[in-house]
Amino acid sequence: MPKINLNRIKSVLAEKNKTSKDLAGHLGKTESTVSRWCTNEVQPSIETLYEISKFLKVDIRELLVSTGS
Repeated sequence: MPKINLNRIKSVLAEKNKTSKDLAGHLGKTESTVSRWCTNEVQPSIETLYEISKFLKVDIRELLVSTGS
């Protein structure tokens, strides 16, 4: 099954001039874990998405790929 991009974490990090290392440190996660989120290999929990949105000061919806037309 092809990988589906479900989150925009990598893009939003770039827009906010933050690194995956910054995010990993803030959340107490490994850089490897954050990297896997950024490449959409795995997805963070809703609770973690909420924490990411607070760290990046964006609406949580900005971290998700839109399903609307």
